[in-house]
Amino acid sequence: MRNFWIIVGHTYTKKLLTKTFLVTTAITLLFVLFFMNMERIFTMFEQDAEQAATHIVVVDETDELIDPLRDQLQPFTERIILAGEAETLEEARQSVEAGDYDAALRISYDQQGQLEGEYFSDSLTQTFAPNQLQQALQHVKETRLTVELGLSPVELERIYQPISFELTTISETAKSESELMQAQMIVYVLLFVIYFTVLLFGNMIATEVVTEKSSRVMEILVSTVSPITQMFGKIVGIGLLALTQYGLLFLVGAVSLMMQADGSSLAGAFLSEELPLDLLGYAILFFLLGYFLYATLSATLGSIVSRVEDVNQVLGPVNFLVIGAFFLAMFGLNAPESTVVTVASFIPFFTPMLMFLRVGMLSVPLWEVILALVILLGTIAVLAAIGGRIFKGGVLMYGKSSALKDLKKAFQLSKQER
Repeated sequence: MRNFWIIVGHTYTKKLLTKTFLVTTAITLLFVLFFMNMERIFTMFEQDAEQAATHIVVVDETDELIDPLRDQLQPFTERIILAGEAETLEEARQSVEAGDYDAALRISYDQQGQLEGEYFSDSLTQTFAPNQLQQALQHVKETRLTVELGLSPVELERIYQPISFELTTISETAKSESELMQAQMIVYVLLFVIYFTVLLFGNMIATEVVTEKSSRVMEILVSTVSPITQMFGKIVGIGLLALTQYGLLFLVGAVSLMMQADGSSLAGAFLSEELPLDLLGYAILFFLLGYFLYATLSATLGSIVSRVEDVNQVLGPVNFLVIGAFFLAMFGLNAPESTVVTVASFIPFFTPMLMFLRVGMLSVPLWEVILALVILLGTIAVLAAIGGRIFKGGVLMYGKSSALKDLKKAFQLSKQER
């Protein structure tokens, strides 16, 4: 065990203090801060935009609707100002071109007597004013038709009142709508965490093995430390590095969530429900098992190459597996009860994502979860045994890599070393 923890500590500290890790972590933390506070940032920009009001000259060809229009725009008097009137559209356009107004609005009736409006400005990128004007004219039209048809405002309100439509379930174990939304957010987070962990840190494990091989220090390590100890020492060391980075990201994200947990935002809605501790426990369990599964594969395959340039090539099958699992999980978020998701959740390479998705979104029988975990743990054990043999022989192999042929050669070398 002493040798194991020496390898773990060396791997962890060596990678922790690299400039690449520090810079990547800092950039990721900034991204998380931006993402978690995106609503506030956009609100600040909107508030800056609100300070500049749009002055509009109106051409009212109906001779009766400009006052009702002003009434409808009362909530937006600071941003939309009907600053003047013009007799003709040409006169209004000239006023806009001269810079006297920001835009022009013409109100008229078409041949069928329907109300229509035309908005003129020197730029169509500002959409707030025209959108509000369109809605205001729509309300003016509805109000006039109400009067013509003899309908009271109360009757009109009853017509437009939305129906009450609730989703309920007859199952006592089914999740409520709010629980499903919260579970879906947690599932989303774990899917991306597993995906990026395998792609980034799996590559880091393989690169670490190849780097030590190129320095010829591997022969000494193999002769003093068992291959299983050496392989899992690197896997645990890189795993602790990943947990360090995710711990920092979680801390920043949690602080940002608590700062805006007022119930009016997505974060507030997320925290308004009690966090499901059982689901969080499953998240940690499936993350760790998924990491060990793919990390064992990465370390094994990394041991059969001698150049860092060949790492991406030899890790191609692992990347395809995790990408396939990720896309299946994205499909499963909309159809968690589908047969393909159910069956694939028992395939070890897909289990960490898909079984967790099913546990989060559905009421999965406990025996199914236990069966998937047993299969996953058994697969990790088998890969560790086989991977240790390949690792022991593979780290002594140098030269160009030929994938499957090198796996066979690594087995033969491990037997000779016994």
